[in-house]
Amino acid sequence: MADLQKLVEELSTLSVLEAAELVKMLEEKWGVSAAAPVAVAAVAGPAAGAAAEPVEEKTEFDVVLKDAGPRKIETIKVIRQLTNLGLVEAKNMAETAGAKVLTAVSKEAAADAKAKLEAAGAVVEVV
Repeated sequence: MADLQKLVEELSTLSVLEAAELVKMLEEKWGVSAAAPVAVAAVAGPAAGAAAEPVEEKTEFDVVLKDAGPRKIETIKVIRQLTNLGLVEAKNMAETAGAKVLTAVSKEAAADAKAKLEAAGAVVEVV
């Protein structure tokens, strides 16, 4: 078996260009890629660290209107009640899929708005 310490000493004397050339030669000889293990290690490292960190609970929510539903007039009334918008603005919001009815509200306010909009027939998402 080769003297590994001697091999390490010899490899330490290589320049960066010589080391890169050595990597290419070894990749060709052994049919492997040195980049793949490094990429896997880089991806696995932060993911493992992120799992150890406590997850911060979300405190602000957006109420997003996906669809006004079959009773659009009822949905417009609820939008006006929740936002104090005028009739035209509320109608435009009801006709726009993905419109944010409320932004950065508490969990309770978002749940209340979602319940009211769904009671009017709208399809709503809280994000």
